Amino acid sequence: MAERDDAQERSEQASQKRLREAREKGDVPRSRDLTAAAVTCAAIAALLMSRGHIGSAFRALMHDGLDLPRAALDDPANMATALRAMALRGFMAAAPVLGVAALAALLAPMALAGVTFSSEALGFKGERLDPLAGLGRIFSSRGLVELGKALLKFTIAGAVTGALLWQAMPGFLRLGAEPLAGGVGHALDLIAHAAAVLAGTLLVLGALDVPWQLYDYAKRMRMTREELKEEFKETEGRPEVKQRIRQVQQQMARKRMMQEVPRADVVVTNPTHYAVALRYDDARMRAPQVVAKGVDLMAQQIRAIAAAHGIPQLEAPPLARALYASTTLGGEIPATLYVAVAEVMSWVFRLRRAGANGDDAPVPPQPDVDPALDPLTATEE
Repeated sequence: MAERDDAQERSEQASQKRLREAREKGDVPRSRDLTAAAVTCAAIAALLMSRGHIGSAFRALMHDGLDLPRAALDDPANMATALRAMALRGFMAAAPVLGVAALAALLAPMALAGVTFSSEALGFKGERLDPLAGLGRIFSSRGLVELGKALLKFTIAGAVTGALLWQAMPGFLRLGAEPLAGGVGHALDLIAHAAAVLAGTLLVLGALDVPWQLYDYAKRMRMTREELKEEFKETEGRPEVKQRIRQVQQQMARKRMMQEVPRADVVVTNPTHYAVALRYDDARMRAPQVVAKGVDLMAQQIRAIAAAHGIPQLEAPPLARALYASTTLGGEIPATLYVAVAEVMSWVFRLRRAGANGDDAPVPPQPDVDPALDPLTATEE
């Protein structure tokens, strides 16, 4: 009942993070039937391609084994030496087939899971030795399905093998009456034919097993909504942490902005609600840039810093509001405000010249601003 309830709750597709963690643990989709079919087909192909070499090697091995001198048969030490030599020769004759089969066993799982290596999967886990846990896996719904599949595959493979042996029985019985060279070649033909039929059966079983393994893996990897939420929090950061990070970033940005105010040429104010600090260097800038801007308390801080460093301040409410609404921090003023800001910068330059010469300060300008650029006027309209 618990397993059924858990399966019902896990209605969400697995996230990439969950799949990646499972892969790191060695938990990837696998099809034993596909691997068995690949190994069998590879071994058959190698057997057919090296048939002549293997036939000659085994004919020579049988000849030499039956041609041992009588003196060698009487000495147990000679028999052991001969047995080792014959075993080595037999292994070397079958080495191509064994090597190709081993390579297929390594490459076949990559068809489903790609290249994977997990040191965690090789580690010792004590729970694997728990008999109760093992019985739980056997009698779980997944274990019963695997048991049913195994019985079905055994039945199919057994039926095919039985039919094949029944059909090939006359050929096997005639092998003893054939010459050595022909008998070995005929035996290899029978083995290759039997293996080909078995490989075809395994390929069919593998083709049926692969979709099931992919479906079963995707089902096991499913997540509940709560797991997705927790993973999202871990990946994207918890809301309170993200809020704190944004606060720190805003504080740092404000601090950097305030450090730029003493380098400004002028501060345009509302005069109480808005403040925008401008700087212009005709050698490096196409148009004046906004080095600081703020409203209410931030505007008061900008004005205070400007006053402390002797930065001129101009009360031009429409222009201050338009600059604040249409510019970005560190960006240039828009072309629609060039004329108005040019009046302000001309006043600043004349103010500096008057201060240097001891003349009277020029009259502050009141630049005209298109009402559409003033957020206050545009809102009222």
